[in-house]
Amino acid sequence: MEQQKPVIREITENDFDALMQLYTHLHDNPVPEKCDKVAAVWKRILTDPAHHIIAAEIDGEIVSSCVCVMIPNLTHAQRPYALIENVVTHAAYRKRGFASACLAYAKTLAQHENCYKLMLMTGAKDEQTLHFYEQAGYNRTDKTAFIQWL
Repeated sequence: MEQQKPVIREITENDFDALMQLYTHLHDNPVPEKCDKVAAVWKRILTDPAHHIIAAEIDGEIVSSCVCVMIPNLTHAQRPYALIENVVTHAAYRKRGFASACLAYAKTLAQHENCYKLMLMTGAKDEQTLHFYEQAGYNRTDKTAFIQWL
């Protein structure tokens, strides 16, 4: 049986519930209660031209996603840089290339915006996940990441 090819697209206002369900596969993240605060964050994301949530869709279901944010910059000839976050695939759809397709779309967006680099950090420690990111074109040798949790 031939593997189905996903539709790769940016999310729309109507994708909120599906995206929140997908995010439960990201570190057992709970679905937030719908409230004014959540609605305001959702609206802010949807109206920010630098904030992109990319989705892989199969048969109308969002099965994988990542966030790509473009950040203005005063160095590197004023070229922006991009940051990838919240890479997630529904557990039943993993290892089929859907996250890779989302990351490739993010790279295309970053190139279109003339970004000089695309960064991604992961909390994953297992070699399989780290190898996945290397296969997607990222390396773990050029920079050292530090995080300060707030």
